[in-house]
Amino acid sequence: MSASIMTLCTLNIQKSFRRLLKSNWCTFSRYSTVRKSVESVLSTVTDNKVQKIEGWLKAVRKHKDTIFLHLSDGSSMQSLQVVCDPNILNNDVTYGSCVSVEGRLVKSKHSGQEVELIAEKLTVLGECDPVEYPFKARKRHPLDYTRSYPHLRPRTNLMTALLRIRNTATITVHNFFQKHGYCFIHTPILTSSDCEGAGEVFQIEPSSLTPSHTSDDKESEKYFFGKPAYLTVSGQLHLETVASALSKVYNFGPTFRAENSRGRHHLSEFYMIEAEVAFIEKLDDLMEIMEDLLKTTGQHLLELADVKFYHQHITEPSHLEVVEKSLSKKFERMSYTEAVHQLEINNPSFQFKVSWGCDFQKEHEKYLTHIVGGIPVFITDFPASIKPFYAKMNSDDKTVAAVDLLVPSVGELIGGTLREHRFSVLDSKLDSIQKRENYDWYLDLRKFGSAPHGGFGMGFERYLQFLLGVSNIRDVIPFPRSPSNCKL
Repeated sequence: MSASIMTLCTLNIQKSFRRLLKSNWCTFSRYSTVRKSVESVLSTVTDNKVQKIEGWLKAVRKHKDTIFLHLSDGSSMQSLQVVCDPNILNNDVTYGSCVSVEGRLVKSKHSGQEVELIAEKLTVLGECDPVEYPFKARKRHPLDYTRSYPHLRPRTNLMTALLRIRNTATITVHNFFQKHGYCFIHTPILTSSDCEGAGEVFQIEPSSLTPSHTSDDKESEKYFFGKPAYLTVSGQLHLETVASALSKVYNFGPTFRAENSRGRHHLSEFYMIEAEVAFIEKLDDLMEIMEDLLKTTGQHLLELADVKFYHQHITEPSHLEVVEKSLSKKFERMSYTEAVHQLEINNPSFQFKVSWGCDFQKEHEKYLTHIVGGIPVFITDFPASIKPFYAKMNSDDKTVAAVDLLVPSVGELIGGTLREHRFSVLDSKLDSIQKRENYDWYLDLRKFGSAPHGGFGMGFERYLQFLLGVSNIRDVIPFPRSPSNCKL
């Protein structure tokens, strides 16, 4: 076949593929006919046809002639009310059991729902002993109690709502970056770099190699990868390598910190949203991206029924006002030096005293958002000694172009820096902290076609804490990992 014909064939294939993508190709899928979700049934126009619905019972209300069941399959915050004749039920139908119901969908005569299912047949798929089941009907269990049952916690109304919120929030974040031309990158979970330089990393090795380690082993033979390897604390360094080719990149994945903290603000495993942008030279430009990300995604999520449920039943009544105010106002900005001054002159009996060069504690961060009117505030130009080696040195040779975004109730939510793109400056800094040998590849990025760039990272769980008003970070993640706690 000639080259011209091959080219023509390729172009035709590409055109056909593009037409397929533009078409509503999902209509060819038969998946939607396999089973109907509770959410889809609730939005169905009643046609008196027989429907078959499966799910778990959230309530069983027995009256003399009628029994009302509330059926949920997790697809919606709202349950489907099932109306049953007592004759079609047996003793296995209890709160928490899994059932399959066949019946006719009719317009509801009761307030609270548009439609209800008149059951004609009910089958118990999975029994549930209401005595042994740790979650009881019509009882709101403390969040720390539900954490004791991580394998069953997803069945609680709060956790199913949270999981739906996490799902939508994830999609919303991806949509934000995709809309603005960023490329999503899968950065590695296993790495030989300690990005933050703090040493709080989990070192990993195959269990089969651990017993064979002896002092006589060659250094490279002690390790599976020939050198120490860790669970990632950040995908930033890897994003920098890709940003030097694609200009605008981001990731969204798990990160790990071996910080021995049992406080309600820390996790050993959590999710990070990180972005890296080439050709950015001003910290102000980086802050604009951070502010836009938080406002655009946050305003969208506030419209969710599940988020409204949290604000109605879990959050302090005033927190919704705090979030709405935060997302509608221009974020404040102040330098680290100014922030220290404000903390020193106000000094409302902090547990940790403040002086120039110290790292802010949670109490300082929350107070700074308070004194600017209860809205988010950017703190910029930190001392070089308390920020990672890759932060770009400012002209004063004391501070770096770093920024933290502090939000009410949570404190630090996003941290970012302009990266040091000057070879000589970065080379000297790595020498001074004795890391020159470990980061030859990082210096290569500055040696071959270096470009000014910057980036930031936002903790996904802290983001959810801020939006939902949840005080303990372990309650916004399905399976919390912290010191002495790795259940399942």
